[in-house]
Amino acid sequence: MPAFDSPHWLDPQACQVADLDAMVRTRNDPADYPLAHTITQGVPVYDGAQIRHASPALQRDLMAEWCRVWHSGPGVLVLQAAFADLAVVDAATAEFHRLIAAERLTGTKADHFAKPGANDRVWNALEKLCVAAPGVFAAYYGNPLLAWVCKAWLGPAYQVTSQINSVNPGGAAQMAHRDYHLGFLGPVQAARYPAHVHQLSPALTLQGAVAHVDMPVESGPTLYLPHSQKYAPGYLVAGHPDFQAYFDAQHVQLPLKKGDAVFFNPALMHAAGHNRSADIYRLANLLQVSSAFGRAMESVDRLRMCQALYPALRGMPAAEQANAVAACAEGYAFPINLDRDPPLGGLAPESQQGLVLRALQEDWPLAQLDAALQQQAHKKLTHQETL
Repeated sequence: MPAFDSPHWLDPQACQVADLDAMVRTRNDPADYPLAHTITQGVPVYDGAQIRHASPALQRDLMAEWCRVWHSGPGVLVLQAAFADLAVVDAATAEFHRLIAAERLTGTKADHFAKPGANDRVWNALEKLCVAAPGVFAAYYGNPLLAWVCKAWLGPAYQVTSQINSVNPGGAAQMAHRDYHLGFLGPVQAARYPAHVHQLSPALTLQGAVAHVDMPVESGPTLYLPHSQKYAPGYLVAGHPDFQAYFDAQHVQLPLKKGDAVFFNPALMHAAGHNRSADIYRLANLLQVSSAFGRAMESVDRLRMCQALYPALRGMPAAEQANAVAACAEGYAFPINLDRDPPLGGLAPESQQGLVLRALQEDWPLAQLDAALQQQAHKKLTHQETL
């Protein structure tokens, strides 16, 4: 990520493919990644069998090197044989298939990132696996290599979330994009955040995936654009035809074996590939690991505050209403339960702030707002409760 020397505001209209190309043309020096087993298509590849029993000193060196890869290097790395015992992977796979089958039966299967029938996705697979099969969970997430990569980027107080994605034969490729946080905003929304937030957002998350089946290229493993995480306005160009064409021409795609894992900077431009195989159901455990620091210092009951504040807001000028609501209500839709509250018309559902402002615009009575706030809060729960 660049230093704090960019303009305060980034302009989508000023984005040029040539500027991205200048960064992507960077060539890796193998000497920069001495602990890598090999470099394939510009991506450092590490041999899990060689590093699994590393000494504490070597662990620190590995974590420092991985951080360089994500920050100033190609932005993505592969851990071959990340799991020493494939029986652990198979046990988790069996549980994941049970979850997929159960959600098909209950009708809760949904994925706003793909067309119906293209894939099977299980939201919050982390909690669902832990509750259904705690022994499998312990063996799977007890893997030291998973812990080392998380600590390398985020420090020791990281939080893991997980989604299962099984892409069926014929499943189409995704559009090139960046990931959470700013990657879940459209270009116009993202441009409202100052440049330093664009630089800091990638430090809050690490993206990863564990392969639960062999993934040859024809099965569509993820496409990456190495070094693209260093392009400062990259959150503003998702969906732009010129940048998509550049990604299509310059991306790399690495096959994976069952038990391999890939980890990358969330600002790296990437996209799931087209599953052109006849019979490979490309099953991956998608890991999204978050920094512990993305939280407020104090616990605040914002639902209670919204209920108390709403009568006082009515009749105020709209601009002042919005300012007061910004101080009171939760402005960020996440975290959410994507089974219960899938986004409609975008990548995120309505925030608490959005709900209160809509109630003011439509002049709802307090009782109607109370009911809507309670329903919104209920949707965030991961377990079933009645209101």
